[in-house]
Amino acid sequence: MITAVDKIRTRQVKANLALLAVAFVWGATFVVVQDALADITPHYFNAIRFTLAFAFLAAVYRSKFKNIRRPTIRAGILIGLILFSGYAFQTVGLKYTTASNSGFITGLAVVLVPLITALTLRRLPTIPVILGVTSATIGLGLLSLSQGIDRLNTGDVLTFFCALSFGLHIVMVGKYAPRHDPVLLALIQIATVAAASLVLGAFTEAVPQPQSFSRPVWLALIITAIPATALAFLIQNTVQKFTTPTHTAIIFTTEPVFAALTAFAASGEVLSTRQLAGCVLILAGMLVTELKGSASQSKTKEGPGAG
Repeated sequence: MITAVDKIRTRQVKANLALLAVAFVWGATFVVVQDALADITPHYFNAIRFTLAFAFLAAVYRSKFKNIRRPTIRAGILIGLILFSGYAFQTVGLKYTTASNSGFITGLAVVLVPLITALTLRRLPTIPVILGVTSATIGLGLLSLSQGIDRLNTGDVLTFFCALSFGLHIVMVGKYAPRHDPVLLALIQIATVAAASLVLGAFTEAVPQPQSFSRPVWLALIITAIPATALAFLIQNTVQKFTTPTHTAIIFTTEPVFAALTAFAASGEVLSTRQLAGCVLILAGMLVTELKGSASQSKTKEGPGAG
């Protein structure tokens, strides 16, 4: 006989597996986006990606628009601009670094959240959080500075600012999501990223020509717009109520691992022993932060991930 407890556990397992699938899709996008950027410019790519994602979500949740209010619009635009900066840094950074490096450095957002929270709330992080951040920072150095500080990869630096942006985004979502409809907040964020990317692209990049839309570009748009943006938001908003914020955060730390695995499978990228050690330290830092960090900070991890 299946008890109520068994049903709850089953739903939690299914929710965790769904979130793991989201992390896998986010990790896999690093390779396909990097391939696409050989034919299309970064900001126009993001503009098209997020426009398609918005159109999909708007069609699914069209009945929600009647409930939209100005405070939600303001909050969504603010969070959307922060999210835009993250994707802008990440996508441009992918032109100058490897997919595996980008995946691991972007993952630093998870351990940067406690630092951002400490600065904004003026609350010192706990000892485990400090240990986790230290481990991840050393790992970042091993991963990105394997050729020496004088040869720091421009893409790695840009991607680190991406991680900062995503960390701030997670904190802001944690602040505003409880006060607003999460679906409307997500829709406005996505629309903001699309509009900001289009404006920046118009001023800094050449308009994509028909030949820009190669097979890798279409593949990247299909994967990132629907599964990695629209469906990822839908899945997270639907299943996260069946699992804990800590489980969600830990599951999302697998994103950079999937990025490295897909980079190896798709393009044969191989990390050196030193870089592998850096990856291990980054993951260790993430897990220490999430498993032993302040429980009061766990609620800030419920925002959308970085993929």
